[in-house]
Amino acid sequence: MHDSGRLITPPLVDLYLAPEEKAEALRSLAQRLLAEGRITDLDGFLADVAAREAQAPTGMGEGIGIPHCRSAHVTRPSLAFGRSARGLDFDAPDGRPADLVFMIAAPDGADDDHLRILAALARRLMDPEFTGALRAATDPTAVAALVNGEDTPTATAPATAAAAAPAADSAPVTAATGAGPRPRLVAVTSCPTGIAHTYMAAQALEQAAARAGAEIQVETQGSAGSTPLAPEVIAAADAVILAHDVEVRDRGRFAGKPTVDVGVKAGVNRADDLVARALAAARAGAQGGPEPAGAGAPAAGRREDHWGSRLRQYLMTGVSYMIPFVAAGGLLIALGFAIGGYEISSAPSVVGHFDWTSQQSWAAMLFQAGAAAFAFLVPILSGYIAYAIADRPALTPGIVGGAISVTVGAGFLGGLVSGLASGFLVLWMVRWRVPKAIRGIMPVVVIPLLSVAAVGFLMFVVMGSPIASVMSGLTDWLNGLSGTNAILLGVLLGAMMAFDLGGPLNKVAYTFAAGALTTAGSTPDAGSLKVMAAVMAAGMTPPLGMALATTLRARLFTREERENGKAAWVLGASFITEGAIPFAAADPLRVIPAAIAGSMTAGGLVMAFGSTLRAPHGGIWVLPLIGDPVLYVLAIAAGTLVTAVLVLVLKGIRGKAPAGVPERGSVPAGV
Repeated sequence: MHDSGRLITPPLVDLYLAPEEKAEALRSLAQRLLAEGRITDLDGFLADVAAREAQAPTGMGEGIGIPHCRSAHVTRPSLAFGRSARGLDFDAPDGRPADLVFMIAAPDGADDDHLRILAALARRLMDPEFTGALRAATDPTAVAALVNGEDTPTATAPATAAAAAPAADSAPVTAATGAGPRPRLVAVTSCPTGIAHTYMAAQALEQAAARAGAEIQVETQGSAGSTPLAPEVIAAADAVILAHDVEVRDRGRFAGKPTVDVGVKAGVNRADDLVARALAAARAGAQGGPEPAGAGAPAAGRREDHWGSRLRQYLMTGVSYMIPFVAAGGLLIALGFAIGGYEISSAPSVVGHFDWTSQQSWAAMLFQAGAAAFAFLVPILSGYIAYAIADRPALTPGIVGGAISVTVGAGFLGGLVSGLASGFLVLWMVRWRVPKAIRGIMPVVVIPLLSVAAVGFLMFVVMGSPIASVMSGLTDWLNGLSGTNAILLGVLLGAMMAFDLGGPLNKVAYTFAAGALTTAGSTPDAGSLKVMAAVMAAGMTPPLGMALATTLRARLFTREERENGKAAWVLGASFITEGAIPFAAADPLRVIPAAIAGSMTAGGLVMAFGSTLRAPHGGIWVLPLIGDPVLYVLAIAAGTLVTAVLVLVLKGIRGKAPAGVPERGSVPAGV
C-alpha cells in the first residue's frame, strides 16, 4: 500500500540488505526511495549523499549508520531502512560496522512538521530498546510501524520531564559541597545538515544528565526549527554544554557561564563525560576555584580541538565571508577595465558625471562599484575572524581594526592580526565578572569602547608600521620573481589548491593570491597578477581533469561518477575546485595525487609563461581579462591532461582498492 503521509512504508524496508560495499548498499536503499516516488533522480540524490559523507563520517557507533542529506531531488522527507548481516563500514568512532542503516532523505524546502518527525527518529536511535526491536524484527510492516511510532517499545519514550527540563523550584548547586537541589545545565546542539546528529546529541545529553542526577534543557539548532532557551533558564543554569559543528547562534547569551565546548559527535558518543565535566565546572565556579579545562566563556576558542584546528577555523570563517566581496569587486573592476581600458582607474567619480550614453561612464561606474566592494575586504576578513573567536561582541573592533589596517598600509596581513587580536581581547573581556548594575551595558557600550580603543592603539602605534613594511617587502618579492623562482611558487600554489579541493589549504592559497591582488589597489603590479593567474588555473584543473578522465575511460568509473563528470566540465571551467570532491570522496588515494600533479603543472606553466589575471574569480569566462590567454589556456589544458592520465593509470593498476573504496567499474590495466 502506498502511503505518502508516512515517513517510511514497508517497501522502504530491506531486512536482508545484500551488498557488502557501502556505495552499493546506499544505491540499493536509494532505489527503493525512487521506486516509491520519494526521490526524482537516483544519481543526483546519491551525489548529494556522497557529498554529505565527504564532510564527516555518518557512522554513529553501536552498529548504526545514518547516511543523510538535504537534496533538491527529494520530493518529501523519507526514510529507507536496511539491515545488513555482515555490516557496512561507516567509519564509526567505535570501529563497529553498521548493521542498521537509516538513509534519511530531506528535501531542500521540507516543512517543519516532517522535519520534526525526522528529529524525533534521530532521538530514538539513542534508545537501545528501539534499536534492539529493529534487530529482532522479521516483518517490514512491523519495522515501518515501529519507526513511524505506531508500535513503540515501552522504553522508547522520550526522557522524563524531570530529565529534559529544569524544575521550577530547584536552585543552583551549592557552593560548599555540591549537595542539595539538583544542578541545572543548559546545552545547544547543531550539525551541518541539522537532521540527525543535532537531535541524537540532544537525546544523549538528556539521558546522561538523568543518569548523573542533573537537570538539563537542550536547544537544538537544527532543520526542524529552534526554540531558544528562555533567558531565565540560562540565568539559572550552573554550566553550559555546546556540542556543535556550526556556529552557535547568539552564543553571547552564555557569557560568564562555565562552558564545555565540543563538536557535535562528542555529544553523541561521550555525553556522560561532557555532563560530568560540566558539573565539575559548575562546582569549581561555585566554590571560587579554577574552572576545569574546557570550561569558561562561550566562545569558539574553548573548543576541544587542537590549537591549529581552531586557528584554521577562525581564519576560514573570515575568508568565507570575504570571498563574495572579492568575487563581486574583482569582477566589476575587471569589467570596468575591459570596457574602458586601464586608464578608467583615474576617471572622476560617477556621482554628478554619469552619462547614460557613454561607454566610459558605464565602465567608470563598474570600476568604482568594484573598488567600493574591495574597500571592505580587509575589514570583513578581520571582523569575521574576530566573530569566529568571540561572537558578535568582537565584530566591531574586528571591522574597525581591519579598516585601520588598510589606512596604515598593513593590508591583508594586518587584517589577520587585527582580527585575531580583537577576537581574543573580547573573549577575555566577556569573562570579566562585573557588578550586576553595569552588566547590561557591557556588550553595547563598555566592550565596544574599550576594545576599539585597544585595537586602534595596536594597529596605529604598535603593529601597523611593521606589518606595512612586510607587505611592501612581499609586493617587491612578487615583482622580482622570475625564472625558476616564479615557477616554483606556481608549483607550490598549485599543490595547495588541489590538496584538499576547496578546503582550508586551498583557501590559504587563494587568499594569498587575492590578498596580493587587492593590496595593490586599482593598479596591481605584475607579480600579483601572475600569482592570481596561477592560482585560478591550478584550481580549475582538478574538476576538468576528472571530467576528461570519465570521458576517455568511462568503464573505470561508476555511473554516478560519469554523471558527475558531465557537471565537472562546467564547474572546472568556472573555477569551482569543489567539482572534484565527489571523485575524491570515493577514491581519495588515487584522485587526490592525480589532482595535485595536474594543478602543479598548470600553476608552474602559468608562471613560466608569465600570464596575468586581473579578476580574482570567473574561470574561463574572464578569458578576455587574461594576459597571454592562448598560453594560459595551454597551461590549463596541460594540467587537465596530467590529472586525467594519472588518475586513469592509478585506477587501472591491479590491486586492492583503498579502504572503504569500492572497486566497482574498474578494469585491468591495458584494457
